[in-house]
Amino acid sequence: MTTTSHRYQSDFARRYFSEGEASGEARGEARALLTILDARGVEIPDEIRANIANSTDLDQLSVWIRRAATAYKIQDLDDPGHE
Repeated sequence: MTTTSHRYQSDFARRYFSEGEASGEARGEARALLTILDARGVEIPDEIRANIANSTDLDQLSVWIRRAATAYKIQDLDDPGHE
């Protein structure tokens, strides 16, 4: 029996496995962001909550998490000076 160094042999399987990992990571980052905002008492309108929860942009989520750490209002997430 031959073994290989990676789990999936086909490009198809590797691509979809990677996409699944990225999707799961984005969901976790969005959940963390919403938790931080909630802990800080920041009101989150339903539309913005949905946009955060559905975001797949890990870079943007990371920026928002850094800003959320000191946010007083939801608008602080879009303020580049609020980092």
